[in-house]
Amino acid sequence: LVGMDPQQQAQIDQAIMDLDKAHHRTEVGANAMLAVSIAACKAGAAEKEVPLYKHIADLVGKSATTLPVPAITVINGGTHAGNNLPIQEIMILPIGAKNFEEAMQMGSETYHHLKDIIWEKYGSDSCNIGDDGGFAPNISSITEGLDLVIAAIDRAGYNGRIKLAIDAAATDFCVGKKYDLEFKSAKKSGQNFKTGDDMIEIYSQLCSEYPLVSIEQPFDKDDWEHSKKFTTLELCQVVGDDLLMSDPERIKRAVNEYTCDALTLKASQVGTVTEAIEAVKQAKDAHWGVMVSHRSGDTDDSFIADLAVGAAAGQIKAGAPCRGECLTKYNQLLRIEEEFGSEGVYAGENWRTTAS
Repeated sequence: LVGMDPQQQAQIDQAIMDLDKAHHRTEVGANAMLAVSIAACKAGAAEKEVPLYKHIADLVGKSATTLPVPAITVINGGTHAGNNLPIQEIMILPIGAKNFEEAMQMGSETYHHLKDIIWEKYGSDSCNIGDDGGFAPNISSITEGLDLVIAAIDRAGYNGRIKLAIDAAATDFCVGKKYDLEFKSAKKSGQNFKTGDDMIEIYSQLCSEYPLVSIEQPFDKDDWEHSKKFTTLELCQVVGDDLLMSDPERIKRAVNEYTCDALTLKASQVGTVTEAIEAVKQAKDAHWGVMVSHRSGDTDDSFIADLAVGAAAGQIKAGAPCRGECLTKYNQLLRIEEEFGSEGVYAGENWRTTAS
């Protein structure tokens, strides 16, 4: 890489990819590759003397003026918390905010009201947090978690302006071809093994009873059949995480088979900035939603904030308004919005179509 032009991101990334031709980046490793790729991207922006998000927008071939809607984690479960809740995250989307700053205010106020409600209902020892900063009360029912969040939204005074989303991370509780909703319980009843069709019924009921607008990874990563069945119902946004793994071939198959209609973009799954941009373009060409996402155990680097703006993603998932590795992304987005001034546009109600 020595002597290469940092503004030629595609050439740099190709040189990095040539060092590791393994499909899953097992030789050099995706984390090492991504660190170098991001460093080159930042160097390119510095050489051009433009903000990082503007440089990324130039690489994408778009203008950068849109701030994404944050999918803010408020409750953790699944493998990200020590409670009995089977799904990994319950999130809130402040789509009714007038700008990103107000969205974060709405999200933070709701988060703190939720803490008070959990304290009142379950006691002070129930306010521990999970891997993404969401609270982890010892609940086992998805509806119980959603009811807590609805109560917090109501107490904060944001009814109708905040929508709900969940990350089921169903691969974690898939056993064979069934789904074990008690996979974390020491005292299993054996009654909570669900078929894919049972899960479709559960999700459909949740969509009818709650302002639930997005479900991430509702089925196992290889359960294309039920993911397609559910997506076809068009009850909410269906986001592919493990199903896609930001892999171009899996995205292509999902587009052709209509097995989801949104992409979770995790840069560390692909390994380079160029591949991340290509995944966004692939999703946009299919008129999908795009949710740029952090990882649990992430660092306090804020690159994905600039990526979400530069790629006009419309959605960003960076955890709770808690923990430094989450806040650094949100704070960077606040700085970007300040820099935009009157030119900045908050995705808001257009949180899905912004990506098209």
